[in-house]
Amino acid sequence: MARKTGSHADITGPRVRQAALKLFARFGYAAVSMRQIAGEVGMQAGALYTYTSDKQALLFDLMQGHMQELLDAWQGTAKPAGALDRLEAFVRFHIDHHFDRPDAVFVAYMELRNLGPENFARIEELRSDYEHALQEIIDAGLREGAFRVEDAKVTTLAVIAMLTGVNTWYRDGGRLTRAEIGDLYWQMVRRSVVAKEANVPAE
Repeated sequence: MARKTGSHADITGPRVRQAALKLFARFGYAAVSMRQIAGEVGMQAGALYTYTSDKQALLFDLMQGHMQELLDAWQGTAKPAGALDRLEAFVRFHIDHHFDRPDAVFVAYMELRNLGPENFARIEELRSDYEHALQEIIDAGLREGAFRVEDAKVTTLAVIAMLTGVNTWYRDGGRLTRAEIGDLYWQMVRRSVVAKEANVPAE
């Protein structure tokens, strides 16, 4: 089916992805139809296939875009020299980056089960790249004697899970500001990894 008059790929394509993201986050991938996505954008269902091959491709595109944006943003973040300072930078980066992307975060973590095998493998690869960035910091802290953890990999996964959990309860206008939440989470992470003999002052 031809595009609607006045429709352009660089305009309608992002609108289709945004509509799919909104609906997947609200109702779940399995419950959302292509017809619903088309209705959200204001187009006929058949016209969607100008912008995506199917619903699975939409889900994969959303997840891959989210993870690639996250990796690129961390890559462009200034990295302090010491492992403790780099860990703080990571904690604050992760929280700040995810604050304004609650739907993308929800879909990226909750809809993995709905990806086909090849798509799942690609998203897992991107997730592993991000996890590796944090584990490198923790491994460096262990070498420096600044951190003491039983298992660097498990600690990495636990920290990311804790930081990502902010999106499940945070709402603008609440009791704490974003900066205060960042401070609190940094202190929790710091206390969970810092070796007592490192003599890091409490704040």
